Amino acid sequence: MQPFFFTRLKYNSGNWDTDQRMPSNILNSLVEYTTIPIDEKEKIVEVGSKEIFKSPFCYISGHRLVSFSENERKNLKTYIQNGGFLFADDCNHDIDGLFATSFEEEMSKIFGENALQKIPNDHEIYNCFFKFEDGPPTTSFELNGWGDDLVHDYLKAIIINGRIGVLYSNKDYGCEWDYDFRNKRFLREDNTKFGVNIIIYALT
Repeated sequence: MQPFFFTRLKYNSGNWDTDQRMPSNILNSLVEYTTIPIDEKEKIVEVGSKEIFKSPFCYISGHRLVSFSENERKNLKTYIQNGGFLFADDCNHDIDGLFATSFEEEMSKIFGENALQKIPNDHEIYNCFFKFEDGPPTTSFELNGWGDDLVHDYLKAIIINGRIGVLYSNKDYGCEWDYDFRNKRFLREDNTKFGVNIIIYALT
């Protein structure tokens, strides 16, 4: 089995390099809970690059505008339609924020209007490794009243051939998991477990 590597997508608009400690935290959780071999170095790949096709899992995030070129849209569409998996996370956790509205617009341009749909809270992604009976776990950023002051009790997805191709979160998991993995021992409950589920789902 090839080692799993965490791929972050770089785009020209906005800010793509958020939550920089998060990937190593999630990779540490994969080592801790699974037998998946990992590559410890995060890969940064441009949205329009053919390198994307070497990655079974990609992550995209930011606070500001997301605007792809026609070539980037075509590349991303081909990647996802061929079985690739994209996890998109809004650092603002705000339904009406600039990242949220511009990312959703881009998904409409690529996959058609209303392609992003809420997924039910009993979806396989909530049960494929750890069990999350109430759907997506809440983040401390939602509970602190940042962003739009809402707790989003759902995630959205674009389904390709019966499986999630794009998983989209307004919950700001990236910032929630953006801490040195050695500090995890101070948490009552490891809050990265849902990240493990997302990657397990993407790989199976």
